[in-house]
Amino acid sequence: MNRRATQESPAARVALVTLTILLLLILLLLPLVVVFSEALMRGFGAMVDSLAETDSIAAIRLTMIVAAVTVPLNAVCGVAAAWCIGRFRFPGRGLLVTLIELPFSVSPVISGLVWVLLFGANGWLGPILNRAGMHIIFAVPGLILATTFVTFPFVARTLIPLMEHQGAAEEEAALTLGASGWQTFWRVTLPNIRWGLLYGVLLCNARAMGEFGAVAVVSGHIRGQTMTMPLQVEALFNDYDWVGAFTIAGLLSLLALATLAVKASLEWRIGQRSEALL
Repeated sequence: MNRRATQESPAARVALVTLTILLLLILLLLPLVVVFSEALMRGFGAMVDSLAETDSIAAIRLTMIVAAVTVPLNAVCGVAAAWCIGRFRFPGRGLLVTLIELPFSVSPVISGLVWVLLFGANGWLGPILNRAGMHIIFAVPGLILATTFVTFPFVARTLIPLMEHQGAAEEEAALTLGASGWQTFWRVTLPNIRWGLLYGVLLCNARAMGEFGAVAVVSGHIRGQTMTMPLQVEALFNDYDWVGAFTIAGLLSLLALATLAVKASLEWRIGQRSEALL
């Protein structure tokens, strides 16, 4: 019996699976092994000591602060944008979608330079802000602005197709039965998009903690003040502090792996829920 055109031979399947596994080992697993082995090259105690350094603690704290502000802000803005685009048809809708996707196509370094041109000492608004005693560039607000811009599309682009697919029938029914706008949102809209929202928030949080290019431009590399974890890795690496650099890199890797684990769990839950509805 002839094999169908879409079926591969057993040898081809084995070759493809083997090649895929080798690529994953080389591109993903091997770098992780190198990171953790370099972090532990002088023992577990040296790794703990490097994490306990003042600059490292400040970098970890600043990264968490930036993510703690950026992620909720993007979650609120992303839900609002997705609701607007997914529920209504209006002139300029395609342009709005394009603007939301703009950070995907613009280099993070360029986005950082934009904030410097706007709020820097010689920028458009910088002199005004300086006279008012407000500092954006080379300060925490600049890091938050740069990270927010880079991570903005993740929540919105996750929710837009979901809300378009769901439609507005349930919300219209709730309004018809006398529910207010806020009641409809909290009791109908939000429960329907909760898994997609969590998925987008996870992606946004992972990118916020690992962002380098945009924050490098606006941070000024002030140790203990404006250095996030990725910037601290670069600084320690340039100082030939291999253990310190790879320790912070290993912590970032662990956070990324934890995010992937939660992401995979959410995908499984979403898949189970979709199968139950069929």
